[in-house]
Amino acid sequence: MKSVIVYYSFSGNTKKVAALLSEYLGNFGEVRTIELTARDESKNFFKQCLRALRHRQAKIEPVPLDPRSFDLLCLGTPVWAFGPAPAINAYLEQCVGTEDKQVVLFTTYGSGTGNGRCLNYMQAALSQKGIKDFRRFSIQQFKVSDKEFVLSKIKEFCALSPAD
Repeated sequence: MKSVIVYYSFSGNTKKVAALLSEYLGNFGEVRTIELTARDESKNFFKQCLRALRHRQAKIEPVPLDPRSFDLLCLGTPVWAFGPAPAINAYLEQCVGTEDKQVVLFTTYGSGTGNGRCLNYMQAALSQKGIKDFRRFSIQQFKVSDKEFVLSKIKEFCALSPAD
């Protein structure tokens, strides 16, 4: 199985989860990890949250991959103001070739308010592109450093077997 993990991380929490997801998926085949970079990103967290609340897109560096060559697409973002980070919004808009792909959506969050709404927003955006098979999980920021906890959530919600 060939997997790709595309994520954005402002503080490093989502990056840690992406690394553990990559470690897990490596047991089933090839994994490629891509961290999105926003060229127009403010270092002010509150300005970033305002952009996320309005579902604004960041200007991201081009993503050098064609999702058609992967079996599994994983997308990760922190939850900001009930939605994904602007860099993920841009990727959701630009992503093509995803029809009939398996997708894992994952988030990192603080309070939990808006986490479901964020996942639902990403799933709805990808459903319009022909994706039907979604798996989802979330990790609270205070548990990101607990490797065993994060891996248990990944295994529970990704539920892959060597046959996948």
